[in-house]
Amino acid sequence: MLEKTTYTPGLDGIIATETKLSYLDVDAEEIVLRGYELIELAKNKKYLDLVQLLLHGTLPNDEQRSSLELEIKKDYDLPAELFSLFNKLPKETHPMDALRTGISALSGYEKNLDERREIEINKTALKLLAQIPNIVANSYHILRDEAVVEPKQELPYSTNFLYMITGKEPTQAEADYFDQSLMVYSEHEMPNSTFTARVIASTNADIYGALTGAVSSLKGNLHGGANEAVMHMLLEGETIDGFRHLLYEKLNNKEKVMGFGHRVYMKKMDPRAALMKEALRELSADRKCEKLFEMCEAGEQLMKEEKSLYPNLDYYAAPVYYLLGIPIDLYTPIFFAARTLGLCAHVSEQYANNKLFRPRVLYTGPRGLHP
Repeated sequence: MLEKTTYTPGLDGIIATETKLSYLDVDAEEIVLRGYELIELAKNKKYLDLVQLLLHGTLPNDEQRSSLELEIKKDYDLPAELFSLFNKLPKETHPMDALRTGISALSGYEKNLDERREIEINKTALKLLAQIPNIVANSYHILRDEAVVEPKQELPYSTNFLYMITGKEPTQAEADYFDQSLMVYSEHEMPNSTFTARVIASTNADIYGALTGAVSSLKGNLHGGANEAVMHMLLEGETIDGFRHLLYEKLNNKEKVMGFGHRVYMKKMDPRAALMKEALRELSADRKCEKLFEMCEAGEQLMKEEKSLYPNLDYYAAPVYYLLGIPIDLYTPIFFAARTLGLCAHVSEQYANNKLFRPRVLYTGPRGLHP
């Protein structure tokens, strides 16, 4: 006889694992990464500082940061066969599907695929952090019959990523906004894609398999795909009044409004959204084009008044990416590229203290049938 246990749809509020990596303290409005507050880190550090922090547990000094960047840069280049593979994909392939295919294919070039020791997994993590931005940018270019944009070793990590996407070197301010976005997307405790990666890793599957599953999870518009949906919604609205009308229409039709609400941030604004809102304010002022910012503010106020819902990160990250000249189809792949860091850290932690995930079900079907 099955033991009776509490059923919680979506595992809402269920503690699935222990971790030293991150914690969402909603009451204190803090996102904690190994003891540090993420928003404070995003205002004072760089993405590569988080690489050292999440993989090794400490913030790097200048020498360690430089050494880390050199280690990543030596693996920027992709196997030529991957470019051939992208050329063979149907032109309508979504960039997230191309990314999933690329990561899976990369596993064939990994000599330490069966390695599970932390020191070796962290080396593989750096290689993935080097190559996934290249996959994101150039699978997109190839699918659109555009020239491949080779990485530039002389550019900082995040600057090079943005350069490979747009084909032009960003200003320092543009690179800083982009780096900050990567930081706030880098790790967020136990969302669906991270849980997916840990479940796969718990079977002792390799890290490439875990990340391939995580890409599939992140593609869904209830998770990573929301940033793309937000931007399409803003463009459809066109004006402040048009956007407000569109939101009212969605609410009246009982449609989900992307960019609002979060399983964890139910009664307060996502602190990452507040950071990206300020980035959008500054970027809009620099561009002397404040319409998107004003539309977003109007939408934020409307949703607060009508539904008591607050923006999540995707709501303000999307227009930031738009003003940086990033194609909308790449918003979710960029999210994944940034989250690669957190995913790799979680997979490494899962290997180090593994317990196979094997939950039970609440059976609601018939019994006692006979053929």
